[in-house]
Amino acid sequence: MDLDHLDKQLVTLLQEDCKKTTKQYADSLGLSKTAVYERIRRLERLGVITNYVALVNKEKVKRDFTVLCHIRLAQHIKENVLRFEREILKLEEVSECFHVSGDYDYILKVHVENMTKFREFMVTKLTAISNIGSTQSSFVISEVKSSTAISI
Repeated sequence: MDLDHLDKQLVTLLQEDCKKTTKQYADSLGLSKTAVYERIRRLERLGVITNYVALVNKEKVKRDFTVLCHIRLAQHIKENVLRFEREILKLEEVSECFHVSGDYDYILKVHVENMTKFREFMVTKLTAISNIGSTQSSFVISEVKSSTAISI
């Protein structure tokens, strides 16, 4: 999909702060409010913009212990893969799940309060999912870069 330079600038502005008024975006882009409104609606219709969300400070809600959990399935048949993915979708501690190539099948991004809560998550929820062959966890020491923005 080809976006013109104004579409790209608008998407960048929306990713930085989607709570500004249409007038504020119009002023930044040198367009009318109507033109900006129509561009935003078109970008939504085209699926370029899929959602608007509030980003939460993990420290304030006591979910700043972040773990990258690598999962290897015991068997790779379609039924097991789909079952695993359905179960992962139910786990509120998992913010992201990637089906990947390489030594492991999945990488999960998990947010919990502390090591004790992570152990509880592992023992009572994650390892309760059938067909997990092995796991390896890496604990985030510091977040060097974190962004929800996609550069276009």
